[in-house]
Amino acid sequence: MKKFIKLSLLIAIIGFTTNISAQTTFGQVQNSIPRDKDGINVFDVKKDSAKFKGVSVYLGAAFALQFQALNSFNDHENLPAPIANYRLNNLANNLNLPIANMTFGAQLADGVRVNLDLYLSARHHNETWVKGGYLQIDKLDFIKKDFLADFMKYATIKVGQMENNYGDAHFRRSDNGSALVNPFIENNIMDAFITEPGVEVYYNRSGFVSMLGVTNSKLNQSVAEFIPSNSTVTAPVPNTTVSPTILAKLGYDKQIDKDLRVRVTGSFYHVSNMSSALYSSDRAGSHYYAVMSHQAYTGFGNAAVASNFDVTANKDTGRFNPNFGNWATSIMVNPFVKFKGLEVFGTIEFASGGNLKGSDETRTVNQYAGDVVYRFGKSENLYLGAKYNTVSGKLTNTDADAVSINRVELGGGWFMTKNILAKLAYVSQSYKDYSQFTAGNPNDLYGGKFNGFMFESVITF
Repeated sequence: MKKFIKLSLLIAIIGFTTNISAQTTFGQVQNSIPRDKDGINVFDVKKDSAKFKGVSVYLGAAFALQFQALNSFNDHENLPAPIANYRLNNLANNLNLPIANMTFGAQLADGVRVNLDLYLSARHHNETWVKGGYLQIDKLDFIKKDFLADFMKYATIKVGQMENNYGDAHFRRSDNGSALVNPFIENNIMDAFITEPGVEVYYNRSGFVSMLGVTNSKLNQSVAEFIPSNSTVTAPVPNTTVSPTILAKLGYDKQIDKDLRVRVTGSFYHVSNMSSALYSSDRAGSHYYAVMSHQAYTGFGNAAVASNFDVTANKDTGRFNPNFGNWATSIMVNPFVKFKGLEVFGTIEFASGGNLKGSDETRTVNQYAGDVVYRFGKSENLYLGAKYNTVSGKLTNTDADAVSINRVELGGGWFMTKNILAKLAYVSQSYKDYSQFTAGNPNDLYGGKFNGFMFESVITF
């Protein structure tokens, strides 16, 4: 059976590649963001002057591997009986799971292409699975030659279940194995990333940047009717529908002269009745594996508490999720300045929502992040960088005080080629004002801190 499957697969590959060589070209793609070093600091969509040369397919991939040398600490000591054997897991200095992405698609017509992204291996799923895909339309000539040509000269339409365009920070984040555009090892502490089916319309002209989008607010799709249960303490008057998510972006991006570029954008995200969440939908997971996780121990009431070391189930270690219940509104402002080899990028974010599945008071969590990167050497193939990131807010409306998380990351990188990057970074992250106990058991984040070094190698093409 295995030999038959392998033979069938070989025949299919030969037939597919033969069909490509007979009917299409390879790699002639319009209006795409480069996947190598040239894609750094390319935001939103990209218009170029590439000519349509018939149907063409393209293929790309990205691979990343980290060596992690991090240690976790907290302030728990002399815990009361019957709590016994509680401690954070010791972390060895070793390699993390190698992770990989694949991208492929086709130029279908002049100004029309389709793209599909896959995770070949990820922290959350070791097997191959689909991230998302979209159809990008830069011309409407398939309707009629030069149809709305004056408008489409500056406009782009994207349709699909894709990485939704909220903020600019997601253009500088690591997306599983695709980590070339991120000068650091990890993303923001409160990591805004989501893939929902919808439509985004862009209009970029004379430096002004704009986008308006809508999704169905669902990460996993289903046509099943939603029937709410009776009201409870955690679900007062549950909603009976899932409402659309509204996305918008407005900004200015200008190359002032050959040395100076200035960009600033403001982005908006709002959902009234959500089924997924902006800050927990990254199915790949954090690049800080198993930090602030505990070993198995005897907990409150002599109950056995299992270890939460599992790097798959506990995939977001080192990140923060505000855990809004049913509705959420987020606003992000991103300034960016590049002068010669010096880059400054910032994130100012205000996220608000309700605790519960239903109507309740508003709770707000704020995030501020800023990084400075200096690129130098031949074609800026070397860089040094520093980043500071802080998040603060209440975990629930009933809490008396807000908690906060602060991170400092220092590092640098070497582009061995435009497609190969080696990074080295030191990180220190601390947790402030977390309660000592949660439901009677020790809170892992009480007086928490992790720090250490990480090395990451990235290959992207």
